[in-house]
Amino acid sequence: MVFSTSDTIVAIATPSGRGGIGVVRLSGPDAARIAGALVGRDKPFEPRHATFAKLVVESGFSTAEASAKAVSRTNSLHRIGDELVVTAFPAPQSYTGEDVVEISAHGSPVVLSAILTRAIEAGARLAEPGEFTLRAFLNGKLDLIQAEAVADLIDAVTPLQARAAFDQLEGTLTVAIGAIEGALFDVMARLEASLDFPDEGYHFVEPAAAVAAIAQVMAGIDTLLAHAARGRLVREGAQVAIVGAPNVGRTSLFNALLNANRAIVTPIPGTTRDLLTERADIGGLSLGLIDTAGVREAADPIEQEGVSRARGTLAVADLVLVVLDRSRALSDDDRALLELTASLPRLIVVNKIDLPGLLDLTTSGSLPTSSASVKTGEGLDALIAEIARALNAGDCRRDTPAITNIRHTQLLERARASLARANTALEGAVSEEFPLVDLQDASHALQEISGRRTTDDLLRHIFEKFCIGK
Repeated sequence: MVFSTSDTIVAIATPSGRGGIGVVRLSGPDAARIAGALVGRDKPFEPRHATFAKLVVESGFSTAEASAKAVSRTNSLHRIGDELVVTAFPAPQSYTGEDVVEISAHGSPVVLSAILTRAIEAGARLAEPGEFTLRAFLNGKLDLIQAEAVADLIDAVTPLQARAAFDQLEGTLTVAIGAIEGALFDVMARLEASLDFPDEGYHFVEPAAAVAAIAQVMAGIDTLLAHAARGRLVREGAQVAIVGAPNVGRTSLFNALLNANRAIVTPIPGTTRDLLTERADIGGLSLGLIDTAGVREAADPIEQEGVSRARGTLAVADLVLVVLDRSRALSDDDRALLELTASLPRLIVVNKIDLPGLLDLTTSGSLPTSSASVKTGEGLDALIAEIARALNAGDCRRDTPAITNIRHTQLLERARASLARANTALEGAVSEEFPLVDLQDASHALQEISGRRTTDDLLRHIFEKFCIGK
């Protein structure tokens, strides 16, 4: 195992800092005993009922001594009290499948730390990152897909990310993978049966029928993979660089997309001299917006560095918004920027449509453009939709992608490649044992997605990214 599962673990389950309520979570065979020690209670807690109690913690004393001496040592600097709500969840009806106790206190870091320290003194061990969810996985409360969805749901910064994670937590992807596995198992069972009775010369499935069945399994995988890139975009977001010549409205667009005056805007060319990066929910996607210095031939060394950084940003951006000013003719700086970004994924944003138009793009060929006025807000909603289309996000709000995790994508691709090899072998009329090797590999890949076949290293890699307390 990655961690010991025989001891009782404890952690603060709520974010650090002050709050109205903070929660300390215990899980393991001694969870109820330790919780009772914290409040001086010998009577068992009623399962799944909130119990009001009072905390008295005095460092260096046993539970009995702490309770007895609490009244007489009221001036002790080590004495910390609070009013608590204790809720016990006996195994197996709990998040981890073990005995779990959650202690709600006032959200003071001092109080929560005191509860944590006293629980450790009473026999608990500080939980490792993700250890509660790992125990839920090991005890069959969640599969690996759902466990990863827990982390995604915690990390979600947009409603779309939260919805995609919750769908996986609810088991939508688990069901889809299970259906694919079931169809694959049926083909494998028939081929293995044919292999087990070679003398009878009877085939439980003809090669042509097996090829057709495997093709259907591959089609199921293709359905999931079709939205994998879109799902990864939902889960991980994208980097969008905003570039343009000075005073085209580049920084104003940055502020408008953020819906905040994050960057300074002035009529003076060259105001922006460095990269400004902010993450924003745009069309349901978590996008990292990068405002860059106005791209032009600059004499000032500081501005030159800003322009250099702006050009360097183009190499790492998933999408480049090239901002042009509709109220003025195309300048040499504009032409240079259009040429510089010609081979990159880009969207031309024609700004200032509230002003008379002098811009002529007919000589620049067919360009993907979106027109807007940052000043009046006209066209911004259409621009946001164009950004989503340029990133191949599709209509994520209406159709949440089933696959969002690159690990799942890679394993599905591996399974599909193995299935394709199996079909090639069957079409070559070889013995059943040869395609079965590839079908077995495909099955193993699918089992790794749900966690029915996994390694300690993989589990550690996944769960160590969780926050402590989850």
